[in-house]
Amino acid sequence: MDLFDQKKENKSLTSLIFEKIREDILNGRYVSGDKLVEIKLADELGVSRTPVREALKQLELDGLVDNIPNRGVVVKGISKKDIDDILTIRLCIEGLVGQWSAERILDHEIKELEEIYDLMEFYSQKGDVDKIFELNTKFHETLYQTTKSRYLEGVLNDFQLFIKTARNSSLKSEGRIQSALEEHRQIVAALKNHDVEGARKALVNHIANSNTNIKNIVQLEEEKLQAESKV
Repeated sequence: MDLFDQKKENKSLTSLIFEKIREDILNGRYVSGDKLVEIKLADELGVSRTPVREALKQLELDGLVDNIPNRGVVVKGISKKDIDDILTIRLCIEGLVGQWSAERILDHEIKELEEIYDLMEFYSQKGDVDKIFELNTKFHETLYQTTKSRYLEGVLNDFQLFIKTARNSSLKSEGRIQSALEEHRQIVAALKNHDVEGARKALVNHIANSNTNIKNIVQLEEEKLQAESKV
């Protein structure tokens, strides 16, 4: 991996390494209990140990790893409780997204959301779940931008990232794509009319349904792991 090729985004090497390791943790490449060895990571990434050390400190602040005396840096990852907490907090603040977006959204942003929705509909007909997941993420990131609140946007984008795997699995469950499409359509319609209460309700309904689906998926996966451990 050549991290230097990505510096066009004007991110520091430490930030790029942090994002790479974080993604590997959230995608399951590293699981809870795995040890992250500084020198090994530096060799794999083709960098010196200093930015790796700084990136690991950032991951510790994010709560994704622990630095344990006499053992080193160990992966914590995202637990079922973490996911439950994120989903609960997200539901509480997404209504504010609907309100602020309806009040502050600009015409070109409405058009952008409509275009993303149209593409989601197109790829749903083709059954391309991976593309739909990519567009779904883009839809919500764009929606958060329309609130004109960098703090709200930052928190919710982090939440999206931390439950990425669970969200992806959720979209693959039977019937969820079509339900989610209709929920997105209602959100766009309310925003187009600058309907504050309608946007708030549409977004809360969408997130509540998404949360229920994600929790069901997480529960099934946990039961599967428990069954496999008994074999």
